[in-house]
Amino acid sequence: MPDQPPQQAPPVQRLRIRYAKRGRLRFTSHRDFSRAFERAVFRARVPMAYSSGFNPHPRISYAGAAPTGSASEAEYLEIALAEVVDPDRVAVELGEALPDGLDLVTVVVSPGGSLADLLQASRWQVDVASPLAASAAAVEQFLATGSVPVQRMTKKGMREFDCRAAVVSLSAEEGPAGTRLMVGLRHTVPAVRPDDVLTGLRSVAGLETGEDPRLTRLAQGPLDESTGEIRDPLT
Repeated sequence: MPDQPPQQAPPVQRLRIRYAKRGRLRFTSHRDFSRAFERAVFRARVPMAYSSGFNPHPRISYAGAAPTGSASEAEYLEIALAEVVDPDRVAVELGEALPDGLDLVTVVVSPGGSLADLLQASRWQVDVASPLAASAAAVEQFLATGSVPVQRMTKKGMREFDCRAAVVSLSAEEGPAGTRLMVGLRHTVPAVRPDDVLTGLRSVAGLETGEDPRLTRLAQGPLDESTGEIRDPLT
């Protein structure tokens, strides 16, 4: 009978981290980011807790990662530690170990509970090439439509879903090269992404948004259903 692997001690502290994905690093896949982050915690000598088993790995919980190709000011993860540390010190040392474009914003002690359960909605900024007047008319038509089915390839194959049901808010304003859409999205299964909303605008109103829309997540967190406000999950 093979020897059983040693059991790791349980974590003594958990930290929740908000980070940003900026510039060219918006093209970083989630897998590439996770590798970069694990290298950073090693270089910063963060006293990580590890999983048990024959191949222990640092305890890092990722939640609500933005799609590859989109920038974000509000990405979140949680790390489990083998020692109690000062979150401010971890923020400095870990921030120095991460590559430029993957930038730490906030590090706090976790109050417990599930971080993923707090990430109920996101607010997005979407810059498109369409003229403001056409975009505003398309937004009005989209919001007046009860259901907007779209299709997207997922890990389970082609899926059709209603992108309108996930939209908490949608508005158009003058952008740097056309229109800036402000989009509030409820997190659903399957997930509705900002590019799905663009597909819906094309479907409902024939809006031509250009070939290279710039997607930036500005916030994600608990959703106040009465006001549509997305609150900070770390407070």
